[in-house]
Amino acid sequence: MNRQEARELLMQIVYQMDLQEDKTLELVERSIEDKSVTEKNEQYIIGGFKQLVQHQDEIDNLIQDNAKNWRLERIAKVDLAILRLAVCEILYMDEIPAPVAINEAVEIAKKYSQKDSPKFINGVLGSIGRKLL
Repeated sequence: MNRQEARELLMQIVYQMDLQEDKTLELVERSIEDKSVTEKNEQYIIGGFKQLVQHQDEIDNLIQDNAKNWRLERIAKVDLAILRLAVCEILYMDEIPAPVAINEAVEIAKKYSQKDSPKFINGVLGSIGRKLL
């Protein structure tokens, strides 16, 4: 499993976390159980999940403030998971440059979300990036 696949898996875990209202590490462990995840990618997934859970309110507030005319409840769950992951990478994962996090989020949206989602995600993350960087 490469980093892109690990990022997609983490996004799926974040999506499940929201749907199942489960913020436990057991969710992560069940999700990576039968996958061939390298130790480095396992650290990325577990570390990213912990950061996201710990800072979810701050992450959600930042998304809310930059998603013009959109409440979090109205954002598609997949898009919200992608946004949460990207903002977490930008804020709390120093080894991932912000432009990489934004680009990867847009690519994941192209694969997993609706037609207009990549543009929406790019706009929200671009706004966040301009304010923070």
